Amino acid sequence: MTETVRWGIVGPGRIADSVAPDFAHVPGAELVAVASRSAERAETFARRHGIGTVHTGYQAILDDPGVDVLYIATPHPQHRAISLAALAAGKAIMVEKSFTVSSVATREIAAAARDHGVFAMEAMWTRFFPAIVRLRELIAAGAIGEVRTVQADLGVRNRTGPDDRFLSPELGGGALFDLGVYVVSFAQMLLGSPSVVAASGALAPTGVDLEESIVLGWPDGRSAALQVSLQCAMPGAARVIGTDGWIEVPPRFHHPDRIVLHAHGADPEEIVLPATGAGYAHEIDEVTRRVAAGETESPVMPLADTVAVQDVMAAVADRIGMIPEEGPARL
Repeated sequence: MTETVRWGIVGPGRIADSVAPDFAHVPGAELVAVASRSAERAETFARRHGIGTVHTGYQAILDDPGVDVLYIATPHPQHRAISLAALAAGKAIMVEKSFTVSSVATREIAAAARDHGVFAMEAMWTRFFPAIVRLRELIAAGAIGEVRTVQADLGVRNRTGPDDRFLSPELGGGALFDLGVYVVSFAQMLLGSPSVVAASGALAPTGVDLEESIVLGWPDGRSAALQVSLQCAMPGAARVIGTDGWIEVPPRFHHPDRIVLHAHGADPEEIVLPATGAGYAHEIDEVTRRVAAGETESPVMPLADTVAVQDVMAAVADRIGMIPEEGPARL
């Protein structure tokens, strides 16, 4: 490993366009390459972000010895094949959420990462925001007692046409994989894996989900109430409720700059902790430091948590009658 951790982007789409500028905020991280099946798309992206190497096709970036880590930002159903090929090539990976569209694929990637001894992490940026880091510290210190309930919602009023990616099963569309992953991961981060998953939702004519309400339960009575929608704008707020108070995460909870502590018997305390750049710098920094240190997982976003979240999403999809479409098995 060189002193600088060299990154490549696979899939120069909308999310990658937002993430790319944040590499400038991370010491030791250098964005050096981009790959796309479209040469024109890759070249346009590279010019926009000052990237020196452009690859047409994904295999080319896997074969590039000048790239240490790949940020995989293709549509969800394509994550499995690219991730497995990258790990086999010895490339560390940060895979955009949702990690895949099935528990089987997620477990396969996690096993491959461990077998090859190569770093892999889901790009769940929320867990690395300073405000969320502080929330977890307060909970660990007993600031609100025992956490009993998590509430979270996330919705957008999507009025795009029927050919939009959000409505395409082939491209991993639907509310669950783009929005549901946030609320489920937030609850799992604080409560662990549930024993009960209940869900009710609505499907589009294409078969992807437009919205759902999710209730998670634990054997000791703890619970989570979660809602996501591609039809209705929602506040995007979250609450963590404990036996001695609660912590509010104001909108939008998945990329917050503040939290509010409501400890029993005390006045509310607002804690403001802005993110660096657009907020993606924190997850990039995590991966960069772990890879530079020769580590294979992040303790903040371990693969076991990604598997647990994917299991819940699989159960939700089953409850509402959605059948996710996995992408090709190979590049």
